[in-house]
Amino acid sequence: MLFLDIIDIALFSAYGLVVIGALLAIGFPIYISTKNPASLKNSGIAFGGLLIMFLLGYLISGNEVLPSYIEFGVDAGLSKFIGGMIILVYLLAGIAIGGIIYSEISKSFKNG
Repeated sequence: MLFLDIIDIALFSAYGLVVIGALLAIGFPIYISTKNPASLKNSGIAFGGLLIMFLLGYLISGNEVLPSYIEFGVDAGLSKFIGGMIILVYLLAGIAIGGIIYSEISKSFKNG
């Protein structure tokens, strides 16, 4: 029984630390942005770009639902949302890989 009590204490402590970490991760950028409101412009542009990419993915995704997904509560709207998120991940992965390739090629021309 003592071992299970120690595990419970450790789990609740870990939950508390996760909550504290999440609050600090959200709170510090907000605190810093109040000191320099111009820094919010770049964050807004990045968020807007993500939103536009998601909307693009949402608009071109399908809303098909396989019979095996219906038992999990997936309907046409949720299927379209999931498809939009998957396309967003593909777009972001493509941008990341393209950035890496561009960085390496431009570095080779600068050094060579």
